[in-house]
Amino acid sequence: MESLTLTGLLNDVAGKFHSRRAISAAGKYDLTYSRLNELVEQAASQLVAAGVRPGDVVALTFPNTVEFVIMFLAVVRARGTAAPLNAAYTAEEFEFYLCDSESKLLLTSVEGNKQAEAAASKLNIPHSTAFLPSGDSDIVLSLTQAESNSPNSVAGLVNEPSDVALFLHTSGTTSRPKGVPLSQVNLVSSVRNIKSVYRLTESDSTVIVLPLFHVHGLIAGLLSSLGAGAAVTLPAAGRFSATSFWSDMKKYNATWYTAVPTIHQIILDRHINKPEPDYPNLRFIRSCSASLAPAILERLEESFGAPVLEAYAMTEASHLMCSNPLPEDGPHKAGSVGRPVGQEMAILDENGVIQPNGSKGEVCIRGPNVTKGYKNNPEANKAAFQFGWFHTGDVGYLDEDGYLHLVGRIKELINRGGEKISPIEVDAVLLSHPDIAQAVAFGVPDDKYGEEINCAVIPREGAKIDEHEVITCCKKNLAAFKVPKKVFITDFLPKTASGKIQRRIVAEHFLAQISTAKVPKFGA
Repeated sequence: MESLTLTGLLNDVAGKFHSRRAISAAGKYDLTYSRLNELVEQAASQLVAAGVRPGDVVALTFPNTVEFVIMFLAVVRARGTAAPLNAAYTAEEFEFYLCDSESKLLLTSVEGNKQAEAAASKLNIPHSTAFLPSGDSDIVLSLTQAESNSPNSVAGLVNEPSDVALFLHTSGTTSRPKGVPLSQVNLVSSVRNIKSVYRLTESDSTVIVLPLFHVHGLIAGLLSSLGAGAAVTLPAAGRFSATSFWSDMKKYNATWYTAVPTIHQIILDRHINKPEPDYPNLRFIRSCSASLAPAILERLEESFGAPVLEAYAMTEASHLMCSNPLPEDGPHKAGSVGRPVGQEMAILDENGVIQPNGSKGEVCIRGPNVTKGYKNNPEANKAAFQFGWFHTGDVGYLDEDGYLHLVGRIKELINRGGEKISPIEVDAVLLSHPDIAQAVAFGVPDDKYGEEINCAVIPREGAKIDEHEVITCCKKNLAAFKVPKKVFITDFLPKTASGKIQRRIVAEHFLAQISTAKVPKFGA
């Protein structure tokens, strides 16, 4: 019988592939599945002995390190709820997230995190560090043993499918971030879906390029690999580095990687300006978390000789919802995020009526990977769970082959005098220009039309492009009402910690400067 918990699945994998490499800290050490399992059990017992109880939320803020992986899995094994947090948050942000999640403990690296510790201290939340000196040493935690009547081991502690294993927040681009509890069965369902669509096995290997506090890197990159008996490598810097990426990929025999479009673009730009002498033979490249322009997909495939599979995911679905298939399982369509994987999907109108193929509406899902609801947020739950479906807030349509095509977020669609414009469509045209490296279209207020379309572009390194050339390109490929009325040429676009571009934030930055001749250069 298949395990209904993530912990059970990982235990099964550890038993089956005990001597295989599970995780590597690049340039330091490798851990086998047997060793990783030992360290997780050991750390989980220390957490229990220190007073962590089933349902307790434990916040973790680390770089992408082996210590994070061990402690994340240990919290889940102890029947706690792991709440990974971005180490770059301010003290005020940490205070919000620690308070909103009702965290009982903060875990960090031995280097610590001053902002997180200040917030935890203010909220009277204890803090502990975790450190693994070497691959064959015990993990060192600065925890204090609880009262003598507390359990001191996880032996006999059984994980339940309903246990809330992971607590994340939505990005909060248009409102206060919403807390998303994900159960063991949510996570194991998503891991199985990802393993299935990409045919992940113990023969696979990947290098993590995304932050593990984000659902994309955590579930698609890390947990799905561990759930398949595959190998994972963490970069030496604890984060993505374009200079070491391909050397790590080759050294650790990587067969695939997953990233957001921004990182794919960085990898592609480096290839153009400083190509490697050779590249690994990859089974596939995966793109998710934001729209990938067809022109970029084509360049990636041409450059690295592997199919690029665009996917569609969100936190509330424990990541994966749709994906383009591997070549042996069907065509992958540029501009589409693929077919539903492991869940039901429908396009609904405002009255909850399912729309036929080719008709646009809101993308809605249901399945064992979907959260049961936001934490302490009845208004958000009422809006998101209607007609028996979870409503994603995205507009799209299913084609005759069952592939989903996204038009955009309901709140991001640009309404120009009654004409609805998809910013994703405009992005794709902008990125088809050979001299444009990154681009984003966005709506701005307009007295005549209500909204008008603007865009910001980053030229490719060494290229020179002006507003006239950008608009000329758009006029050739878009209806007149979709052509941006103003183009900002810049050298940086604000992004979230996971690499997403937020149209609303970009619009706000440029609107603040629109009356001046100077174009803002963010981060300068």
